[in-house]
Amino acid sequence: MHLAKKGIRILGLAESVHQREYSILAGVVMRKDLRIDGVAWTTLTVGGMDATTRVVSLILSFARRDLNLVMLSGCVVAWFNIIDIGTVYERTGIPLVCITYEKSEGLEGYITTYFPGDRERLVAYQTLGERVPARLATGHGVYIRALGISDEEAARVSSALTFDGKVPEPIRVARLCARGIMRGMSAAR
Repeated sequence: MHLAKKGIRILGLAESVHQREYSILAGVVMRKDLRIDGVAWTTLTVGGMDATTRVVSLILSFARRDLNLVMLSGCVVAWFNIIDIGTVYERTGIPLVCITYEKSEGLEGYITTYFPGDRERLVAYQTLGERVPARLATGHGVYIRALGISDEEAARVSSALTFDGKVPEPIRVARLCARGIMRGMSAAR
């Protein structure tokens, strides 16, 4: 990945705070020079297992060949709706970085408590693999899972796209979009 090029395009994906039945997942295509080049969104079932399908569909809905990287804000969204990042990478062919922001001992215990006997969900979580710690230029630490690029490249691009705090700009803007969509939908009811 050529980080020096202003025109590389990153698709940031982030969800809103969920409602009872669904959550909003927004995608923002952003160039490295911070120009926004596309926006789309979808819904995720809270507590469901449709996140992987929805993420793949959202990425493919852009119908673009110029996306250089997908950045996800977490792999477990909408109350344990797990994104199979391996499937996302396989179906789209676009390198992917999943970023989380807190240290964690894992979610197996929560999954078995809230979803007893749900072997599919537990295996989906375990398949995600280990997170790798990374230090951003802002001084904050994050945890990454990368596919299609090395952990070092993933840390470098995450750092280059983070200007304040620990959330890379494409993800931060996607989160703002998701929250705005959710507020608009709530107000319309």
